[in-house]
Amino acid sequence: MNVYDFQVKARDGSTVSLEGYRGKVLLIVNTATGCGFTPQYDELQALYTAYAEQGFEILDFPCNQFGEQAPGSDEEIHSFCTGRFGITFPQFAKVEVNGENAIPLYKWLTENTEFGGFGKSPMALVLSGVVKKTDQDYKNNGKVKWNFTKFLIDRNGEIVGRFEPTDMKSLKAAIEACL
Repeated sequence: MNVYDFQVKARDGSTVSLEGYRGKVLLIVNTATGCGFTPQYDELQALYTAYAEQGFEILDFPCNQFGEQAPGSDEEIHSFCTGRFGITFPQFAKVEVNGENAIPLYKWLTENTEFGGFGKSPMALVLSGVVKKTDQDYKNNGKVKWNFTKFLIDRNGEIVGRFEPTDMKSLKAAIEACL
């Protein structure tokens, strides 16, 4: 099984096969518009602008599961992201990434990756405390912990890395290695 085996919903409700992204390097990210990490949209757009011509795609999945920080309809979320951050990468319908209603793509991503920690920054320490309140065993499971968790997929559709919301530094090098 690889990423090309999955279908997802577009903002308009239509079904999109990830087979259409075969041969590209993908960054799959769950996002939110009212999160402390929301400014990462600027960094994500910069990566997309820099690498899209080399076969890089960002697949954005808004998610309201963490602090209810992605309120609004799919179109309201998209208008906010294009208007405020100028995103031009694909943004899909709002999803759940954990639990029984998680979409199959995210079930596969979380079952096949491990949580690597948030690091030691002040934001990482705050996030650890917040996550621990809802998931005492968060360090030992693959669930998505918060908004802006990123999964890097190589050109063969295989997962090559997971990047927690607090880790943008190593992401660029990992993308470049895949390209």
